[in-house]
Amino acid sequence: MKQVEFYFDLGSPYSYVAFYQIQNIANNNQAEIIWKPILLGGVFKATGNSSPMVVPAKARYSMLDITRWCKYLKIPMQMNPHFPINTLTLMRIVAAVQIYHPEQFMHVLTGLFNAMFREPKNLNDAEVLQQTMHQLGFEAEQIQTWLADENVKNHLKQLTEEAIERGVFGAPTCFVDDEIFWGLDHLNFVEMALKSKA
Repeated sequence: MKQVEFYFDLGSPYSYVAFYQIQNIANNNQAEIIWKPILLGGVFKATGNSSPMVVPAKARYSMLDITRWCKYLKIPMQMNPHFPINTLTLMRIVAAVQIYHPEQFMHVLTGLFNAMFREPKNLNDAEVLQQTMHQLGFEAEQIQTWLADENVKNHLKQLTEEAIERGVFGAPTCFVDDEIFWGLDHLNFVEMALKSKA
């Protein structure tokens, strides 16, 4: 089966939009998505890159750009008023579910992305995060166990290091075989690569 690898961080608005669009592309091309949660902050530090949100003019343009893409792709989005959010805890939760409850992975990932950018919540607030995870079927005690779990920490660290080694410098980034595609605006090339494998 054809595969596309998808490196992402919940704190990236472009990753949110691409999260929905890559599923459409995969479905249309009978491809499997290999989900790769990473810490975008770690990628930025290692590569010397930074969020567009730290450059005022680029931040303003990015918000306009994301709005255009959402309208074009018909993906509902609201910018999170608490943005930027530190995603270390969130990405460890995603990594934990990927390891221990893979059958719930898409349910949790969809719920957290939506809590970031569809019905925005302050996920840096511990109580809000607990409520959100409760709605997704997981309790605070389980989350605390995961956050201290060395397997979870190592899984996320290894995927982040893997991304850096493969040339990832931002999110979302996709790979079809060893060909890299960065950004929401290059998903059409991802689709072209998948079609070429038909």
